[in-house]
Amino acid sequence: MDDLLMTYVKAANQHGFSLDITLNINGALVTGTTVSAQKYLDSASQSFKGGNDVSKEISDKLAQASQNAEEQNQEDVNYIHLKNAQVYNGDSSPTPADGQFFWRGRMDEVDGFFLGRIASE
Repeated sequence: MDDLLMTYVKAANQHGFSLDITLNINGALVTGTTVSAQKYLDSASQSFKGGNDVSKEISDKLAQASQNAEEQNQEDVNYIHLKNAQVYNGDSSPTPADGQFFWRGRMDEVDGFFLGRIASE
């Protein structure tokens, strides 16, 4: 794994640092802004909160995982989390085209990166 990318992810997880970044993963480009694992898990938890009993149980488990992420040392980073993420494959429009989405990817799958976001306009 790239040490510099690891530094950015640890800064996001430990200090709330955010950075616009574009990742190359198996030929696709994933663009967004770094966020902490805790923020990602909090957002996921909120998205399940208003549903049935199973949905509420998932929300509770994600909220607990978020709390655990905050309390952990975070030295071993296996995932990168992005907000307002979009995925580009070839010359096509990004997926998703609209809305604000969180994305989670494995650090060991990142082939390369550059600082900054890709804009579809």
